[in-house]
Amino acid sequence: MSELSKPKEDLQDPVEAQGPMEAQLLEAEEDEATSHLASYLPASSSAPLEALPQEILNEMMANLMKFLLLSYRAKELTSQAEMLKKVLRDNQEHFPVVFSQASHCLELVCGVEVKEVDPREHIYIMVPNLGLTCDVMLSSGQSMPKAGLLVLILSLIMQNGDRAPEEKVWGALSRLGVCVGSVHCVFGEPRTLLTHVWVQEGYLEYRQVPYSYPARYEFLWGPRAYAETSKREVMAFLLRIKERASRAFPPLSAEAAREEDEAA
Repeated sequence: MSELSKPKEDLQDPVEAQGPMEAQLLEAEEDEATSHLASYLPASSSAPLEALPQEILNEMMANLMKFLLLSYRAKELTSQAEMLKKVLRDNQEHFPVVFSQASHCLELVCGVEVKEVDPREHIYIMVPNLGLTCDVMLSSGQSMPKAGLLVLILSLIMQNGDRAPEEKVWGALSRLGVCVGSVHCVFGEPRTLLTHVWVQEGYLEYRQVPYSYPARYEFLWGPRAYAETSKREVMAFLLRIKERASRAFPPLSAEAAREEDEAA
């Protein structure tokens, strides 16, 4: 029987499946990373959560993301019942909003999509976004998923005529707090990741702009990116993210926008 077909009661906790020292290191890494991921999420406007302090909401979402990432690494199914029992416990009434926000963050930042495979029992599986397998190739599976960042880079390349100047790529990443020369808790050192790791794996091409002096460099889609996904799929993903963002942040009315400008 495959891991994904095991009944819920047979599923082993991903941390328990590892040695004590390995589990402690993994938990320490994910505590820092998932707390950071929670900062990507907007404050919920849903009524049941309005009374909750933002730090408590962030902690709930970070804990749920950690649980989902552990299930993803272990290639295990999970269920709403498991999430309520193991993560939310005394905050079960907040599950719909917390789950929605955590799933959105995992998809946007980590490139992990949470799919419901059994609507009746509310059972879920986590899969790589857009079919990208870059995280599958990580040795021992102990690093945080990074496919979300790869999708962002591929989209930047598309938006710049299929070849993105590296200064535009670094500029876009720096606005997300991912800076060249600094080790990010999720993505590591970005120059190494983009110009070495993903180039060697075939997801990106990094080359000198022809006849440029002094030398300038640009990023292009690599052959593995073309093999595993398509520009149509990346565009559809971006549109889906944009629609979610517009629902989370509805446009200001003309009067509200004027009042905000006057207050500033």
